[in-house]
Amino acid sequence: MILVVHNEVDPGSRYHTEELARCFPDRREHDYASGGSAPDLDADGVVLAGSTAGVYESDEHPWMADQEEWIRELVRERVPTLGVCFGHQAINSALGGRVEHRGLRCALVEPEFADDPLFEGVGPGVAAVHGDWVVEPGEGMESIASLPDYSAFATRHREAPVWSVQFHPECTRRFYRVVEEKHGWEPHDRSVEAFEATRLFENFRRSVESR
Repeated sequence: MILVVHNEVDPGSRYHTEELARCFPDRREHDYASGGSAPDLDADGVVLAGSTAGVYESDEHPWMADQEEWIRELVRERVPTLGVCFGHQAINSALGGRVEHRGLRCALVEPEFADDPLFEGVGPGVAAVHGDWVVEPGEGMESIASLPDYSAFATRHREAPVWSVQFHPECTRRFYRVVEEKHGWEPHDRSVEAFEATRLFENFRRSVESR
C-alpha cells in the first residue's frame, strides 16, 4: 500500500497533488497541510506530493517542522519514499540541505538522468513547474538528475530507499491545461504527451514491491 501525502496549502491549487494521487489506485492518503499529526509508519511506501508553499515557511505553517522530523524517521526506518517537487525540497531540507526561491519556471526540460531504476523508460522531456530550488542536497542525498542551472534536479539517498524529483511525473493532459491557464508554459513544440512521466511512479511502485 502506497501512502500519498498531500502538502498543498491552497485549496485552489490542489490539482497537481490530486493528479498525483490518481496515479496510485490502491493508495491511502494523508493531508499534512491540514495540520494533522504524522501518519503511522505502516505503509509499504510513501509519496510526498507538491505544494505552492516553501519549506522555509515553517513559521506560517508549523506542520512543516513536524513533517521534516517524520521524514527523518522514514529515512531511519528505511521506508521507501519518493518526494515530488515540494516533496523533493522537504526531504533534502529535513536532512540538512538548503532550498532557495529563484522564480517560477513552467517548462518542458530535458535533464541528464543518472542510471537509476527510477528513471527507466522516463524522458527525455519532463515538466518543471517550480519556484524553489534545492541548492544543497541533504546529508546522504546525491544528485541523480541535473540541468545546466540545477545540479540537484533529482536526488537519492546513498543508503535508504529514498528518492526525490523536482519535476512533475503526474503531468497528464489535465495537469498541462491547468498550468497553461494559471501560468502559461515556456514556448515548445512538443505534444502534451511529451511531458508525461507517470512511468516513474510505476518504477517506484516496483521498487516498493521488491522490498
